[in-house]
Amino acid sequence: MFTITVTPRFGDIDGLGHINNTVPAAWFEQARNPLFRIFSPNLRLAHTTWPLIMAHTDYDFVAQLFFQYDVEIRSYISRIGTKSFTLYHEAWQEGRLCVTGSAVIVHFDFVSGKSTPIPDDKRRILEEHLR
Repeated sequence: MFTITVTPRFGDIDGLGHINNTVPAAWFEQARNPLFRIFSPNLRLAHTTWPLIMAHTDYDFVAQLFFQYDVEIRSYISRIGTKSFTLYHEAWQEGRLCVTGSAVIVHFDFVSGKSTPIPDDKRRILEEHLR
């Protein structure tokens, strides 16, 4: 499991006084950085070296999030395929599960424009975070 804590910003709230529904997507994206380091330790972005591409994301809003409390983002690997894996996220606030989401990430060669098998050494690390 990977975890990060985010502190909501004033600009994250909407007219109803809760965290806007677009904000958890950005938090989940931020929470993927430790996972990305498995594949690119220095997070260097170059089409010749970056090995991942996003194929799908989804979100379910279970409870409202509020400005005045930090949010813990928990991330797990929920599935590992030959060329892709699924990352599952949860946003927790004050002991309540508020948002869940997933992201399908494909191991990808940007030069050839094709998906490629996940290397065995990376697969083993992903398996350590499998839930």
